[in-house]
Amino acid sequence: MGYPVAPVLWRPEAALVESSTMTGFMRWLESDRGLSMHSYEELWRWSVSDIADFWGAIWRFFDVVADGEVGPVLESAHMPGAGWFPGARLSYAEHVMRGKPDDQVAIMHASELRDPGSWTWADLREQVSRIRAGLAGLGVGLGDRVVAFMPNLPETIAAFLATSSLGATWSSCSPDFGASSVVDRFAQIEPKVLLAVDGYRYGGKDFAKVNVVTRLQSELPSLEHVVVLPYLGDEGDWAEAFGPTDDPLEFVRVPFAHPLWILFSSGTTGPPKAIVHGHGGILLEHLKQLHLHLNAQAGDRIFWFTTTGWMMWNFLVSALLTPAGVVLYDGNPGNDGMTVLWDLAERTQTTCFGTSAAFIHASMKAGIEPAAGREMSSLKSVGSTGSPLSAEGFRWVYEQLGSDTWLFSMSGGSDVCSAFVGGTPLLPVRLGELQARALGADVRAFDDAGRELVDEVGELVVVQPMPSMPVGFWGDVDGSRYREAYFDVYPGIWRHGDWIRITAAGGAVISGRSDSTINRGGIRMGTAEIYRAALGVAGIQDALVVDVPDPLGTGDAWMPLFVVLADGEALTDTLVTSIRRSIRSACSPRHVPDEVIAVPEIPRTVSGKVLEVPIKRLLMGSAAAEIVSRDSLANPKAFDWFSAYAAARDASPR
Repeated sequence: MGYPVAPVLWRPEAALVESSTMTGFMRWLESDRGLSMHSYEELWRWSVSDIADFWGAIWRFFDVVADGEVGPVLESAHMPGAGWFPGARLSYAEHVMRGKPDDQVAIMHASELRDPGSWTWADLREQVSRIRAGLAGLGVGLGDRVVAFMPNLPETIAAFLATSSLGATWSSCSPDFGASSVVDRFAQIEPKVLLAVDGYRYGGKDFAKVNVVTRLQSELPSLEHVVVLPYLGDEGDWAEAFGPTDDPLEFVRVPFAHPLWILFSSGTTGPPKAIVHGHGGILLEHLKQLHLHLNAQAGDRIFWFTTTGWMMWNFLVSALLTPAGVVLYDGNPGNDGMTVLWDLAERTQTTCFGTSAAFIHASMKAGIEPAAGREMSSLKSVGSTGSPLSAEGFRWVYEQLGSDTWLFSMSGGSDVCSAFVGGTPLLPVRLGELQARALGADVRAFDDAGRELVDEVGELVVVQPMPSMPVGFWGDVDGSRYREAYFDVYPGIWRHGDWIRITAAGGAVISGRSDSTINRGGIRMGTAEIYRAALGVAGIQDALVVDVPDPLGTGDAWMPLFVVLADGEALTDTLVTSIRRSIRSACSPRHVPDEVIAVPEIPRTVSGKVLEVPIKRLLMGSAAAEIVSRDSLANPKAFDWFSAYAAARDASPR
């Protein structure tokens, strides 16, 4: 099927292209290597035509410091199990901390509990030194796990960097996670030390967590020490454990694949996977992403709304690898009528405002005008991730923030702690599209038979290794779970589980998760396409669609569309007709829903993803407790509605 070329919403000015680090990298390639690149397309093609040469160039351009032999860059290109820089020993934290002026602001922070403030690099170095000395005094060393039950605070960043500097391995959960979800994650990796807060405030409400910390201590038998930061109140021993020190700030250099941190999958469709990333892989990937793709430069302030339980926290911390500073927020983004983050952007003179597609859609539906009455001249770019951003979301950003705003939508995952496709300062932004495949990411669209598709929707695959692909899953001794997760469909090729279309212009459109595809009469449709059509109807604020097979195997499936209505709206026959007409026109007649049902709220994960697969399983008869952990959800009451609905539906005659 042919797709129309999407209109251009933004083109980079010549000054941006000229000053961008990506252009600087291209010029360095020409002077250092004799490689002449005249476009992003040429640069990307080279980056995947010889991946060892590309990643070796990233190493040299960013002057990575290491002990041992730098070469070979790639010992084996086999997936899984590619071996990168096998002779090198390095430290992620060392690269974050090196060369930063003491008086330069590293972190600006705000929360519902503290007055806004900032840390200079001198402040950050001091805090990292204190925590490092304290952790070493508690016996933390190479390979030990330090886990955090902490919010998005400067102390959390300092604790992570201190952990990394010792060669220990970090993992974190946001304190809004329930105790069972935290135990499900941390018990897998047998931590030695737990860092926690006594509580937090969200939406003006206080949540004490001392009892939860006590429970974690009792249910994690590997723990030898617990250190509590008094955040909500005054209960804690942080200052005593991490007091002033004369110890120098040093960095243990470790093998390239030594575990830096452990991220966890959402746990919405099974036990959370403990995804291990190495020092070197994350260092190279994030040097590339933050310097080249996000173009973070001196004087910039990078914000991303995230909690410590989402990979975007780790990604945001890596902005400290650049000359830019970072902006943190701990609290409810819906505060003050959904204006708190825009107020923060104005106050901190944020240059890059990162958020989720769900937040942009919510701001749009709430009638927010970010630039109204605010001085937003510092804002240069807006980043969106977590779920596909609709065409309406693209238009809203440009209508509200101006035609000179660079909007980059990104798509990747905790699996690589980065983006496969996303932004570049060298290319235009087209309506509803991600600008380009990332450098060094050999992303393709495959059909079921493993044939490459051009300008057609297919499975997102990566056909060559990337350094930030997981070292493995913790405890997966034979690698079977890792292989099953990514390599069971196309042997030797990473299948990510998203639908993607690589456009004729070289951009990309993500159509949702391929495991929640709507297949009607042999015509497959990504859920994101159905949502775009439904949300284009006035009065519809949010939506969820699933295709529920008939348990008797007759082939008659039931496809309901659940919608959240705007205030004052009613689900009339006229509105249902408008929804069906929009989907018929934008998608296909076969994807018109069998039923449209109004719901109070759509359940989402903490990163904003719609719970399509769990809801499908729920409506197929699975027990709610077996298919989702309430603590992994941003709004568990929304899931409760569906659970009650499924039970009532099962009980009614059909």
